Amino acid sequence: MIGILSHLGFEMKEGPLVETDHYNFQALNIPPEHPARDMQDTFYLEGTRLARDAGKAETLLLRTHTSPVQVRVMESQKPPIRILCPGRVFRHEAVDAGHSAVFHQVEGLYIDRKVSMADLKGTLKLFLQGLFGSETQMRFRPSYFPFVEPGAEVDVSCVLCAGKGCSVCKQSGWLELLGAGLVHPYVLKSAGLDPEEWSGFAFGVGVERVAMLKYGIDDIRLFYENDVRFLQQF
Repeated sequence: MIGILSHLGFEMKEGPLVETDHYNFQALNIPPEHPARDMQDTFYLEGTRLARDAGKAETLLLRTHTSPVQVRVMESQKPPIRILCPGRVFRHEAVDAGHSAVFHQVEGLYIDRKVSMADLKGTLKLFLQGLFGSETQMRFRPSYFPFVEPGAEVDVSCVLCAGKGCSVCKQSGWLELLGAGLVHPYVLKSAGLDPEEWSGFAFGVGVERVAMLKYGIDDIRLFYENDVRFLQQF
């Protein structure tokens, strides 16, 4: 995944696993009352750290996505920006075959003048066909994410049945894979960028989700149970 995006001009950036409320939520247009703040979704840490504003203490947490890396880069680097952010993320999930409290994401961000949905669709088409093959189809469905507007869920044609319909895709021929959209003006402003001058797109995909599709793995827990019989396959 990193290799494909690197060939498309994306530069890899990383950030801390322990984040502040500002970078994980507020700068991404996730206000205090947003459901993503629910204690069941986030691992909060005891103690606080002094924020950049003198005298203001800020809550610490384990990052729930790699999007804080995007904010940090936008604050420190002038556009154009084209980065990919891979890494571990943490969510207070009930662990089952499809969910894990620790997993991995790869996110992409492109900021420049006059960036459009057409740029996002072209990038994702090359990315997904690089992952699953040149015959892979994709479709966009309107969706809501607080840090993008408009937002979309992106589906790919089922990699197991080539879109013909099977039990994995529930006979639909499509698999939900990632979220994407144009960067919300609030996020640009939070990072010190003028949304009248700059625009951009962002997307994020779960690494385990891709691996499960590519290799026909039906339980995410297998990645973390250290069963040598499973691991030796790779």
